[in-house]
Amino acid sequence: MPLDARGHRRLTKRQRLSIISVMTEITNKTNRTDAMSQFILYWGDMGGQWGVNRSVAQIQALLFLSVSPLNAEQISEELGIARSNVSNSLKELVSWKLIRRVPVAGDRREHFEAETDVWEIARCVAQGRKEREIDPAMRVISDCVTTAESEDNLDPIILKRMKDMQEFLRTADSWYAQMLGVPKAKLNLLLKMGNKVLSVLTLTGKKSG
Repeated sequence: MPLDARGHRRLTKRQRLSIISVMTEITNKTNRTDAMSQFILYWGDMGGQWGVNRSVAQIQALLFLSVSPLNAEQISEELGIARSNVSNSLKELVSWKLIRRVPVAGDRREHFEAETDVWEIARCVAQGRKEREIDPAMRVISDCVTTAESEDNLDPIILKRMKDMQEFLRTADSWYAQMLGVPKAKLNLLLKMGNKVLSVLTLTGKKSG
């Protein structure tokens, strides 16, 4: 092994990078505060109420707060979640585009960082829910309406209710598509207007009437 000017063993580049990687893991672990723990815990609880797996929500929260990318082992240790569960949760978060893989010098393990733009997070969630909930529902209701229209013995009231639901889903789908295309600055302004939007719509309705 090569020696330095003082006769001490000189670390190779790989060894130095390995030490840096370990120190980074230790730093990430010890820098976690009570506020971070509380945020992660609450975010996991809220995820459960929204129909999202608690582990998935907690991992997203951890990566959202982390100032540097984390690998699966670090995440498992931080949250006390089984490694296999972490792997599955990471795949789901990547599919939602809420986190992404990033390379870390000197470490062959996959590292992940979260999307931290809250508006982009909201857009990804909206897009994901549309694809997983509204789109399948529209297909199912459309099939039901088609079948109902061919049944002579079906009460017209039932057919009307199905079509009402179909129209509602179409409207929701159109709204989702429009909101996903609105620039963040304009969407932020729209939300801040609050009930002023309702006032404008009411005024417009009166003028057109």
